[in-house]
Amino acid sequence: MDTVNRLRAMASLCRQTAAHHPDRNWKLLAEAEYWEHLANDARLDHTCTSGVSLPAIGDHANTTQSARGVAACALSVYPSPFDGHN
Repeated sequence: MDTVNRLRAMASLCRQTAAHHPDRNWKLLAEAEYWEHLANDARLDHTCTSGVSLPAIGDHANTTQSARGVAACALSVYPSPFDGHN
């Protein structure tokens, strides 16, 4: 989780710098969004891979079960926009 915190700190630094440099704020805000995206991906990787083991190749039953577990984990980290949460 230390990686997630560092990536979010980079995003915060970009947003703070954008506030002080209006001539470059579009670039800095885009960079902040990039860092946030990386942080979200790192959080998803950390959350979902900590308890998931990959099945052997050709083991269809375990592959399906593992895929369902990864999909459920992804939905818990990135909830559906259609759930009515605004």
